[in-house]
Amino acid sequence: MKKTTRTELILKGNIYRVLITLSIPIIISSLIQTLYNLADGIWVSRISSVHFAATAFVWPVNFFFISIGTGLSVAGTSLLSQLVGNGDYGRAKEYTAQLMAVTVLSSFFFTVLGYILSPHIIRLMGGTGELAALGNVYLRITFLDLPFLFIFFNINSIMHAQGDTITPMLLSGASALINVILDPIFIFTFNWGIAGAAWATLVSRALLAGVAFMLLFAEKNKLKPSFAGFKFDRKILREIVTVGLPSSIGHSGASLGFIVLNAFIGSYGTATIAAYAMVNRITSLIMQPAMGIGQALTAVVGQNVGARQMDRVKEAFFKGLALTVLIGVLGTSALILFDEPIIFFFMQARDDLLVIDLSLTYLFYVSLSMPLMGIFSVFVGLYQGTGNTKYSMSMEIGRLWLVRLPMILFFKHFTSWGPTGIWFSMSFSNLIVCLYGFLLYLRRGWEKTILDLQDPESKGALDLAN
Repeated sequence: MKKTTRTELILKGNIYRVLITLSIPIIISSLIQTLYNLADGIWVSRISSVHFAATAFVWPVNFFFISIGTGLSVAGTSLLSQLVGNGDYGRAKEYTAQLMAVTVLSSFFFTVLGYILSPHIIRLMGGTGELAALGNVYLRITFLDLPFLFIFFNINSIMHAQGDTITPMLLSGASALINVILDPIFIFTFNWGIAGAAWATLVSRALLAGVAFMLLFAEKNKLKPSFAGFKFDRKILREIVTVGLPSSIGHSGASLGFIVLNAFIGSYGTATIAAYAMVNRITSLIMQPAMGIGQALTAVVGQNVGARQMDRVKEAFFKGLALTVLIGVLGTSALILFDEPIIFFFMQARDDLLVIDLSLTYLFYVSLSMPLMGIFSVFVGLYQGTGNTKYSMSMEIGRLWLVRLPMILFFKHFTSWGPTGIWFSMSFSNLIVCLYGFLLYLRRGWEKTILDLQDPESKGALDLAN
C-alpha cells in the first residue's frame, strides 16, 4: 500500500483495520530481533561461558546509551506524524532535517564518550579479570555502531510517521539475517572471538543505515529532508528536546531499574534467576502483538491529532485497549491452562524441580497481569503520539522505582514470601501504573501539544480540547 493511501487509512479508515495493519510489521520486526538476539547469543556462547557472560554483563550499559536514540525516534514519530496529519509537509521536511542533524551529532558525541568511559564503567560495575577485558572489547566496538543505529532509529520514525511500518520491518529483517551470517565467519573463520560478534553487528547495522539513508532521499518519500543552506532552528530543537528527552529518561531510567531488579532476583539464588529468565522469554513472545499495537498507536494518534480529529484519537485509544485486553485475556487463559506443558517445552531438563516450581509460580502471577501490560503499552502509545512523553516517562519510571522495587524490598525484609514477593510485586505494579495512566487520561493534559497546528508562524501551545 502506498504511503498516501496509508495516510488516508489512518485518518479515515476503520480503526481496527488501521491498528492491525500498522502493528503486524512492527510485531514481525520485534520477533525477528528476538530471534536474532537468541542466535547471536548462541554463537558467542560456543566460544565459552565467560564470553557469553561478558556480552550480557555490558548489555545494560549499551542499552542505556541506546535510550538516547530511542528518545529521538519517539520525538520524530510524534512530531512528524502530527504534521503529516495536518497536511503540513513543508514544515515536516524542516523537522526531518533538524532531527537528522541532531541525531548524527548526538550519536558521534555518545560514541566518543562511551568509547573513552568503557573500561571505567565496567570497573564501576564490578567487572574484573577476563570478564572485564572481554566486556571492554565488546562494549567499545558496539559503541562504534551507535551512529548507524541512531540514524536508522531516526529514519524508522520518519517512515512510521507516514504510516509505513513495512519498510523498517524488511530492513530490520535483512540486517538481522546479515548479522547471523557474519557472526560465525567473524568469530570462528577470522578467529576474532568476541570482537567478531561485535563487528558483525556493526557491519550489519552500517549496511542497514546505508540502505535506509538512500530510501530517505528517494522520490517517493514525502518527508525527504533538504540540507541546502541548513542551520539549526532553536524552536524546532526545543520541541524535539521537549518530546524526546522525557522518553530517553523514561527508557534509561527503566533500564537502570531492571538492573537493580536483576540484583534483587539474583539474591534469591540461581534457580530464581533461571525461572525469571525463562518465564520472561515466554511472556515476551506472547506480548509482542500487544506491544506492536501500542507502538502503532503512536503514529495513528499523531496523525489524527494533526488533523484535529480528537474523537478519532479517543476511538483509536479505546479500540487499542480492546485489542490488547483481548490478547492479554487469551494469553492469560493459555498460560494458566497449559502452564506445565509450556514450561516443559522451554525447559527440556525436567530434573531441576526447584526451577520448575519457581517458574510455575512466576508464570501464574505474571499471567494475571498480561492484560495490564497491554493496557500499559496503549497508554504509552497515546501519550507519545500526542507528544506528552512526560506522562509515558512517569509511567515507565514510576512502575519500577516507586512501586515495584519498594514492594520487593518490603516483601524481602518484612515477610517470608521469598521469591513469590517478587512475582507479586511485578504483577501488582502493573495494576498500579495502569490506574495511574487512567488518572492521567481523565485529567486530559495529554490533549495538549507543543506544536501549533493552526498557524505555522505563531508560537505557543495549542489545546486541542478547546
